[in-house]
Formats: sequence, C-alpha cells, structure tokens
Amino acid sequence: MKIGMLTSGGDCQSPNAAMRGVAKTLYNNSNDVEIYGFLDGYKGMITKNYKLMKEEDFSGILTEGGTILGTSRTPFKYINEPDEEGRDKVAGMIKTYKDLKLDCLVMLGGNGSHKTAALLSQKGLNVVTLPKTIDNDIEGTEMSFGFQSAIDVATRTIDEIHTTAASHSRVFIVEIMGHKTGWLTLHSGIAGGADIILIPEIPYNVDEVLNTIRKREKQGKKFTIIAMAEGAISDEDAKLSKKELKEKRKTYTFPSVAYQLSDELQKKAGQEVRVTIPGHVQRGGIPSASDRILATRIGVEAAGLILRKDYGNMVCIKDGKFSKIPLEEVAGKTKMVNVDNELIRQAESLGISLGRKA
Repeated sequence: MKIGMLTSGGDCQSPNAAMRGVAKTLYNNSNDVEIYGFLDGYKGMITKNYKLMKEEDFSGILTEGGTILGTSRTPFKYINEPDEEGRDKVAGMIKTYKDLKLDCLVMLGGNGSHKTAALLSQKGLNVVTLPKTIDNDIEGTEMSFGFQSAIDVATRTIDEIHTTAASHSRVFIVEIMGHKTGWLTLHSGIAGGADIILIPEIPYNVDEVLNTIRKREKQGKKFTIIAMAEGAISDEDAKLSKKELKEKRKTYTFPSVAYQLSDELQKKAGQEVRVTIPGHVQRGGIPSASDRILATRIGVEAAGLILRKDYGNMVCIKDGKFSKIPLEEVAGKTKMVNVDNELIRQAESLGISLGRKA
C-alpha cells in the first residue's frame, strides 16, 4: 500500500497528531505500507519534492505543534495557472501521484485546500482528507482540529488583558483571527469573559458598541473588553457593494479593523482604547489535550477509509459522531456562524453585546 500525505494551507497546532493517527493505524493494520510525505503542501506534490517516511518519523510528534512536512498555500483560483517555473500544477500533481504509483493521497487542510483535493478526486485520484483549520469553518463537520488549540491561545490573551484593562480603566479590543467567520472569536470571547463580541456574520453598530461601554460605566464597571474578529464589519460598511467597500478601504489609514474601531470609539467616547492582536500566536505552540485527541481520532478514521478503499471523502463529525462526507459536498463551501445560533442566544442572555441593535 503506497500512501501520499501532505499538509496544506494555514498551519495550526495539531497536524502532526493527525498524521500520526493515520500512520499508526495503517502500520498496525497492514503488513506492507509505504508513506510518502510531500514537503510544503501541494507545492511538494507539484515539484515532486517528497521523502519516504519511516515508521519512527511518526513517533514523538503527538505533542509537537505545526507540521513535520511543512505547509504552504496554493490558491485554488490560480490552480490552473502555471507556477513560477512554468509547470502545470494539476498535471504535475497527477504525474507525481502516478509515478509513485500511489494508492491514495491523504490531505490535511482547510477550505481552499479541499477545493484542490476535490479537483484531484474528480481527475481520478484516490483522495481522503482531514479537516484542519483554526477557523472551524469547513462545511460538513462540527469540528476541525486546530480550533480548540487556537481557542485556548485566544482565550489566554483575553484573560491576560483583564488585569491591565481594570488597572487603567480602559477599553481593550482584542483582535482574533477569522476573516470570514467568527467561530474562534465567539468561543474565545465567551471563554475569556469578553463584554462585547464582534464577528463577521453580525455587522456591528458603532453606537451600540458605545452604548454598551457607557452602560457598563453607569454600573460602576470602569473597563470593557471587546473580542473582535479580524473580518468584523460595521453595519454601515455591510450595506456597500463589494466594489464600493473595496474602494472605501483604499482610503483607510488603519492597519486593521480593530484600530479603525478604536479610533471611532476614542473620538465618540473620549475614553482610552487600546488594541491587542495575538496574530499568528493563535496558530502556534503545542496542541491542547482535546485537540490531540480529536486529531488522533480523525486520523484513525481517515486510515479506516483508506483500508476500506472508501475514497473521495473527508472525515467529519456529525451529531457528535465520526462519519464521512463526499469531497464535492465540502469544496467551495464555508460554514458560517448562524445568527440564530444557540451559542449566540446564550451569549446575549449573559449580557454580552454582539454589536447589533436590539
């Protein structure tokens, strides 16, 4: 059995645990397994840059963050364009697969990476994928590995902000990763005790944010913590077309949405506002215990699909149980936070503001 394996797209803390789960299961259930690790994502498959893995390569990596194979982004919108060396990307991957006589390609990645995986599956390659992203925005699964570890990092950041915010009676905006979806901000905001949570799915009203701050002041609470997704958008900007919004953003002098909101609040409230951006720290470090377990279990399930020759699927979690979903049902789809999500309702019941008018 010859298996190709790669990690693609944005990094996170637990791909190694997932790859270990795949490899150990295959080694323990088959007498003849060869695993070829492609280096730096799809790029390694395109350029035929790989190494034949040894069983011991998958030992001692359960607690190691990042990915031992390296990763890179190969944007799907450019997948049919030649690479910097003039190579046909898709043809290159197919050739590498066939030259190595692979039985299956195992891909660990997020939304964009799944588009490419689905394309390769349509081209006749046997593909099995694992949902990897800190954003937890992959369609068809309740949970992706990387998400829980990122929540822990973002939550610790909010935790640490509490004392300095209270000491100086300041408003703090903690900008959390998430361009399109607010899963990470929503979960870490609740876990960290944020007073206001702003996510892309719910356009915020600046005056409503300001009202929440003033309401807290009247209650004798001298500080406010805002957990804000990097893709959060005001209700004013949300009314614009994509073209209009793009043109408007060209006039911005702020490095991010958090600084833009900070400027607006300081002008309207006359109160000190500070911004903290944990950035790529949210992708780094060791995986949390829950992520190690999840990634391992997803890896085991992926190996099961391979052993059963059940290709063209992504391992997923439905109703709390492990299952599979066809790649064509995953590719090109993003799992957004439903504005009527149970967690949203519970957050607002706690008195947390989502920035929308009542």
